Amino acid sequence: MLEVAELLEQNVIMITIHNSGYFITGSDTDVGKTYVTCEIVKQLSQFGLVLETRKPAESGCELDPSGTMVPADGLKLQAANQYRENIDRITPYKFRAALAPHRAARIEGRQLLLKHLIDACSQDDCNSTMIVEGAGGFYSPLANDALNADLAKWLQLPAIIVINDKIGAVNQALLTIQAIENSGLTIAAIILNQLEPNIAADMNNIEDLLKHCKHPIFGCGYQQALPLIFNAIG
Repeated sequence: MLEVAELLEQNVIMITIHNSGYFITGSDTDVGKTYVTCEIVKQLSQFGLVLETRKPAESGCELDPSGTMVPADGLKLQAANQYRENIDRITPYKFRAALAPHRAARIEGRQLLLKHLIDACSQDDCNSTMIVEGAGGFYSPLANDALNADLAKWLQLPAIIVINDKIGAVNQALLTIQAIENSGLTIAAIILNQLEPNIAADMNNIEDLLKHCKHPIFGCGYQQALPLIFNAIG
């Protein structure tokens, strides 16, 4: 079986940076989107870009001793961008219940609408590169009146898809690719993220996916840094 690095060298063209930014989505929830998003932020920082990060809604937040909700994923994005942004700008909508954001909001007697998320993703610097992380998969509910797909379509940023590198990943990848393409959006890259230390010896999702996919595919090993996926500023 070819190692991930060999497959990348032989089959993958690195991405020319899209100055406007990227929308990071997943094939499902709990696929490591935040980890990969942080890796992307760190890589883009090396090119001297002014970055703005957003995870506009986060549920499952813990409370700090003062009773303030702490968005764990938002804090990771803040750290990846070297604390250049206020956490309330990164994640303005925080909810306690570990449910889809619109349902978590309902429990608290609040309403979360697409217009709120659009406002949350506005730029503070018109020259910045926006990195927006969704919640769950591309078709996961995000607001009372919107899916992740609706926010992505409004933002019109190229999508980066994060997929758990496991059995069934090729099916999930192809379904997500089809959904994004049917929405008229561009796919910048697919990241197969290994969440378990050991995977089946004969499984090679990158090799299999390359047979059915025209998009750049990258692998991120278990608890390893994402290999460099960018090569220049567009």
